[in-house]
Amino acid sequence: MSKVKTTFVCRVCGGTSPKWQGQCPQCGDWNTLEESVVENKAATGRFQSLAADGAIKNLSEVNAEEVPRIPTQMEELDRVLGGGLVPGGVVLIGGDPGIGKSTLLLQALAKLSETQAVLYVSGEESAQQIALRARRLGVPTAKVRLYPEISLEKILLALTAEVPKVVVIDSIQTMFTEALTSAPGSVAQVRECSSQLTRFAKRHGTSVLLVGHVTKDGAIAGPRVLEHIVDAVLYFEGDTHSSFRLIRAIKNRFGAVNELGVFAMTDKGLREVSNPSAMFLSQHTEPVAGSCVMVTQEGTRPMLVEVQALVDDAHSPQVKRLAVGVEQNRLALLLAVLHRHAGIVAFDQDVFINAVGGVRISEPAADLAMLLAIVSSLKNRPLPAKMVVFGEVGLAGEVRPVQRGQERLKEAAKLGFTHAIVPKANRPRQPIDGMTVICVERLDEAVAAAF
Repeated sequence: MSKVKTTFVCRVCGGTSPKWQGQCPQCGDWNTLEESVVENKAATGRFQSLAADGAIKNLSEVNAEEVPRIPTQMEELDRVLGGGLVPGGVVLIGGDPGIGKSTLLLQALAKLSETQAVLYVSGEESAQQIALRARRLGVPTAKVRLYPEISLEKILLALTAEVPKVVVIDSIQTMFTEALTSAPGSVAQVRECSSQLTRFAKRHGTSVLLVGHVTKDGAIAGPRVLEHIVDAVLYFEGDTHSSFRLIRAIKNRFGAVNELGVFAMTDKGLREVSNPSAMFLSQHTEPVAGSCVMVTQEGTRPMLVEVQALVDDAHSPQVKRLAVGVEQNRLALLLAVLHRHAGIVAFDQDVFINAVGGVRISEPAADLAMLLAIVSSLKNRPLPAKMVVFGEVGLAGEVRPVQRGQERLKEAAKLGFTHAIVPKANRPRQPIDGMTVICVERLDEAVAAAF
């Protein structure tokens, strides 16, 4: 018997190496090489073009028609997808174990089955387990087709026979193809199975939803090339101590990225949250020091988020700087700007910042709100009630404008806020009913206007 040949494949970039190394020679990542079997047999038909023909033509000669989307009848999911599923599109959904990926997709398929032919391919659960979940959720399943299988060849045959419009693969790490001898979940198997399913989706106009496992670092397990193959990548996020779930678009060829959908986990499955701003605002009976409300922009959706700060005397020579939900390095930068351009000293204070509700704010529009919350806690003076703040703060102490300022102010006014401190360049073009807008150019002007 001939000796089995093996190679080492990087789970991040898919690069190969004849022997194990601590660092991948292609992408430079550490401890990512995994042993895989070298395939000796040639599998015919595995590498075929997605195009009907290979003729060279002018781009203006290509007949591109706008294809109507397939709405999932879940507004939050449709928002993240850009309006619904695209025929022939492949969507990858990742998230921590138990976060609710299978629950979300089962609910979506149950609603889609009323108007579309759907198929649920399960490689992790038996048919009885899925039926029990559907019964617990109370969703209609009379038209939901189910196929428990992990063999890619059998799945493709079933897809060709059924010709569904929407397919769920749960999960891609459990699938395997007989063209490879490596185990399911390996780099080669994940890459090959996802490529074959993508090829089927493009040729038959079927929308494919792939469920992907994530690593302990939060990235989708398997080769990084998996995210390049698919058309959209969604991450399902949530805190185990909270019932709220956030679904975020990281990549979307058919819509905007960084869109956010909000759900609440209940005993009947996931329920859509139409007003997520209420989730991220604390209910104080009276204004408290160290609290500031800002308007953040998640894709096309403005949301109100409460930023809380706690400033206390340092009880050790090494002061503490801790930020939850915002960038920690930016906190140190803003404290230096506050000292230099507003004359407020905090170098001998422990500073803690938290974004209420477990939301993560990555845009610099939170700068002004963070600083005013810090000043409020330091002076033990609450900000005026019903006031919102947003704006980027530069190193020179200037308050810089942010995008979609008009939409942010309208969202705040809709929720009953009456005052706003915004950059001068974000002055509203038309007065907003019931709201007084204070425009500032410098950080010291904002501090004076707030206190």
